Amino acid sequence: MILALLGAMAAEARVLLPQLFQNGMVLQRGKPIPVWGWADAGEHVSVTFRKKVYETTADANGHWQIVLPQQKAGGPYELRVESLELRDILIGDVWLCSGQSNIDVTVERVYPQYGQVIDDYENPQIRMFRVQTDYDTHGPKSDVKPTPINWKPVTKQNAWLFSAVGYFLGREMYEKTGVPQGIIVNSLGGTPIQAWLPADTLRRHFPSEYARTQFYQDDEMVRTMQRAGMLAQNRWNQIMNETDPGLANQWAARDFDDSQWEVKQAFSTQSNGRPQSVNLTSDFRYHGTLWARQYVQIDAAHAGQACRLLVGTLYDADQTYVNGRQVGSTGYQYPPRRYTIPAGVLTEGRNALTVRFTTKGGAPHFIPEKPYKLIFDDGTEVALSEQWRVHEGARMQPCPGIDAGGQNLPSVLYNAMLYPLAPYALQGVVWYQGESNTGGDARHYETWLTELVTGWRQLWQEPQLPFVIVQLANFMEPTDKPQDTGWSQVREAQRLVAQKLPNAELACTIDLGETVDIHPLRKREVAQRIAQGFDHVIWNKKTICLPEVNSIFADGKQLILSLNQPLRTDGPLYEFEVAGPDGRFQNAAATATGDRIVIQSPVDRPQLVRYAWKNNPLRANAFAKNGLPLPPFQMELNQ
Repeated sequence: MILALLGAMAAEARVLLPQLFQNGMVLQRGKPIPVWGWADAGEHVSVTFRKKVYETTADANGHWQIVLPQQKAGGPYELRVESLELRDILIGDVWLCSGQSNIDVTVERVYPQYGQVIDDYENPQIRMFRVQTDYDTHGPKSDVKPTPINWKPVTKQNAWLFSAVGYFLGREMYEKTGVPQGIIVNSLGGTPIQAWLPADTLRRHFPSEYARTQFYQDDEMVRTMQRAGMLAQNRWNQIMNETDPGLANQWAARDFDDSQWEVKQAFSTQSNGRPQSVNLTSDFRYHGTLWARQYVQIDAAHAGQACRLLVGTLYDADQTYVNGRQVGSTGYQYPPRRYTIPAGVLTEGRNALTVRFTTKGGAPHFIPEKPYKLIFDDGTEVALSEQWRVHEGARMQPCPGIDAGGQNLPSVLYNAMLYPLAPYALQGVVWYQGESNTGGDARHYETWLTELVTGWRQLWQEPQLPFVIVQLANFMEPTDKPQDTGWSQVREAQRLVAQKLPNAELACTIDLGETVDIHPLRKREVAQRIAQGFDHVIWNKKTICLPEVNSIFADGKQLILSLNQPLRTDGPLYEFEVAGPDGRFQNAAATATGDRIVIQSPVDRPQLVRYAWKNNPLRANAFAKNGLPLPPFQMELNQ
């Protein structure tokens, strides 16, 4: 009897479910719902949902799948798979948010932008699932890695390290529909689109890309290279710290004498009046540490109090000290430096603020247009000076680079983070990526993105699965001259793919970026435009959403652009350019009248028109009356 009981328990334990199937999950309304997992080959599997039982048998590989009939929104329900019981299941809409770092940007990062909007919101009807980072060079995996954010309801605490775009999208879609929302985020910063494409696609269209992944399929070689790379980094850091006079001589101390250090302004003013970073060294390829100090005056009323220290954003890594005590550190350039100065550190009078930069290539500098100040609990703010005393620390040789492959290789994220999610039923997909493809391969982006959308739809066996493609935001230093860059090429590819593929919509963010930050903070507005896109492509196809140019024709030296809807008419339009047969673009004056844009051509035989075709077309101001911007484009006349 004991042996029989143990055998029965072992048999039950062999039935497994994917990581997506957990307590609190959200299942898609209005579509058949696949439920799948693994068991012993030939094993009987039963699934019970809402008092109905569904049965199947595991195949020769131990895989089984049952498809539940479509359901109406509601819950909570229970789902039983043999002895496994999942509780608190909701039926609603499920959205997959994928891409690179602008999906990754967390609620914590954007919190100062929204504050009370986040503080005051909780909603158990919105659930969040974060796919854990993983990659695989060999082929598709059967499941994703376990994750700490697994169908958690929306609270400030639960959402703090979750995708801000995903969080706000859940809120927007709940307000629009009133049904439960499930947000699945599988993104990874810095990754190119090739990493999210299946190997078969790359083998057919881009064999050289496919060959890159093949090279790293020798696991022993990769482990050896990764270990060598780690040892090189550790050794580089060890030598840097051992030879840095700033550490040995306590350059961060309050009473350290820095009177002989060079005085530098953090920012200069350009001819257009905008602030610009100043390199703190004369070496534009600096490797090692550089120290920067200034003094902050604190009055008697705030001496000894804890406060927040905002040191903007800087390049690259930092360790930050107040009166010799380290109050924070960040390992790379992008995150805002928001540190807490503990109680008892600040004294009345002069306090030493010291930043130890570490760079592995490039000149250390502070980023303009970011906050640099102390903030006390009573609301008192003390601004930091733009003047710093700087001194070189440990100057190093470049750290040896060892390319051990990894998360940026073609197909590896598709294999480990995307493929295992199918066929979990979805309402739609957000694709927010492209920054990593603005280099020399930007010309291929339209092909890659087309293959991604069609390939993912094939994986889910849904040829009409809705996609919203987020177009790259404005970024980098603006210019008033025509400019050809990879950023414009990727934006155009995103526009064209959204235009030519069915059930695809573009979310234009050309006005939501930041000159100095590749990760703009206005993620709620991005989510609102994504939500508008889904609303249009899923439920309100007959409505007009994003403004688009229908045709362009010449009337003498005037070019007439016919649009699908009227624009705001409150003055001249900027960032339009026209080119003749030589292909050289020139700035052109433009105005809007209803659903037409009239451009005064600066060339005799105009052939091409483009709009907002720059890294940062800061003056772009063509907006529809519904508030949405005209997306950047390049078109031929009579198109």
